[in-house]
Amino acid sequence: MKLVRYGAPGQEKPGIIDAQGQLRDLSGHVDDITGATLSGPALTRLQTLDPDSLPPVSDNPRIGPCVGNIGKFMCIGLNYSDHAAETGADIPQHPILFLKANSAISGPDDAVIIPRNATTVDYEVELGVVIGTSAKYVSEAEALKHVAGYCIVNDVSERTFQSKLTGQWTKGKSCDTFGPVGPWLVTADEIPDPQKLDMTLDVNGERRQTGNTSTMIFTVAQIISHLSQLFTLHPGDVIATGTPPGVALGMKPEPVFLQPGDRMTLAIEGLGRQTQVLEADT
Repeated sequence: MKLVRYGAPGQEKPGIIDAQGQLRDLSGHVDDITGATLSGPALTRLQTLDPDSLPPVSDNPRIGPCVGNIGKFMCIGLNYSDHAAETGADIPQHPILFLKANSAISGPDDAVIIPRNATTVDYEVELGVVIGTSAKYVSEAEALKHVAGYCIVNDVSERTFQSKLTGQWTKGKSCDTFGPVGPWLVTADEIPDPQKLDMTLDVNGERRQTGNTSTMIFTVAQIISHLSQLFTLHPGDVIATGTPPGVALGMKPEPVFLQPGDRMTLAIEGLGRQTQVLEADT
């Protein structure tokens, strides 16, 4: 299934994309696409529905974040060896974890707002993993059984805030609108191997990032297992699993950071596409 949330911010309704690409309304069956909806039995019930029996949505509504009421928004840093190299960082021995504030979450095609005093805004196309059943002390072999599905995440970053303001990376990762999620959540049964997905990001039509999840340092299963040794992962939690090379920070001879009016286009194989235009905060 491709699960989606559509409508005005804060008023999103649940939907599903049918085999023909038609958006259909799920609100007769669930109130929203949240952790409760994505837990094992609830998700199984949704998978028994015939999408063609659901009401079509005829207009062209805004698409919101594909998961509502996200619990933890976790991110893994430097998880592609060539990305670590372009930033001058060492290969980590364990997954690097930082949290992105939930107030950063936005729709996949919403504008990304450049904060005041920000001059080094960057992009990062990432595979998002959505937890479906609680995971605590799980093995790598069992880890993927706890996944409800996958989505695209743009881990937008302000590099000066991230590295120069003293403290954790969270400062440069959590600005409002810095966490586009979606367009839809593709259930795990449609993605048999999350380590074989092509991913790209363009800025103003120019290809900046090209990668494949096969080159992750830590696989999705390893990440889930590792995190579950530290704290419980709950249904509706989202993990952004790192970005391939090509970020602005790593450009030679000089970085070319994002400016108002720039357009980002992100795609991951089987997971759809995002498009965001940059706007200056007022």
